[in-house]
Amino acid sequence: MSILLPLPDDRLPLRSAMLLSGLVAYGVSSGLILRANLGVGPWDVLHQGLSRTFGGQVGTWTIVVSLVILLLWFPLRQRFGVGTFGNAVLVGLCVNATVWLVPPQRAVALQVVALVTGVLLNGVATGLYIAAGFGPGPRDGLTTALAARGYRIRVVRTVIEVLVLAIGWALGGSVGVGTVLYAVAIGPLMQLTLPFFMPKKCPA
Repeated sequence: MSILLPLPDDRLPLRSAMLLSGLVAYGVSSGLILRANLGVGPWDVLHQGLSRTFGGQVGTWTIVVSLVILLLWFPLRQRFGVGTFGNAVLVGLCVNATVWLVPPQRAVALQVVALVTGVLLNGVATGLYIAAGFGPGPRDGLTTALAARGYRIRVVRTVIEVLVLAIGWALGGSVGVGTVLYAVAIGPLMQLTLPFFMPKKCPA
C-alpha cells in the first residue's frame, strides 16, 4: 500500500484553492492569537515555550514540531497527503509573517479583537483545509492514527493536547483566557465550517 494518499478526483482547482487559503488563514489566525497576548492554543503553547527556551521564531518551531510528528506517522502507518506537507511548512511560515507584520497588542480592547478574530479565523481555516481533501495535517493525522489502534478519538485528542500544553507551559508558553477560549470554541466552529466548505458532488 502506498504511503501517499491519492489526489481528489473532482474539482481539483477549487480544492487546491481551498487548501492554500485554509493553510494561509490558519497561520495568520495563530499569529493573531499570539499577538493578542492572552494565551494561545495548546499546540502553540508548546511552540511558544520552545521558542522562549531555545530561541527561534514560534512559526519555525511550528514547522520543526510538525516534521518530528510526521516521523511518528511511519510506525503508525498513517498515509501522507499533499495537504499534510503543505500544512507542515506553510502554516509556520504564515505564523512568522503575521507576527512580523502585526505588533503585540497592549490595549485590552485590541487584545480581545485580535484573540476573537484569530479564533474565528482558525475555525474557518480548519474547515477549509480539511474539506479540501488533500490529507490531514501532522497533528490531526497523529490523532486519527492513534485512534485507529482502538482508542476513542476524543480521549486521544484530549491526552495529546493536555500533554503538549503541560510541556509547553513548563517551557514558558503562555496559558490564559485565550487557551480556554480556543479549547472551547474550536470544536463547534469546525462542526459549523466543515460541512459548509465540503465540495458538493456534481450531479450525474
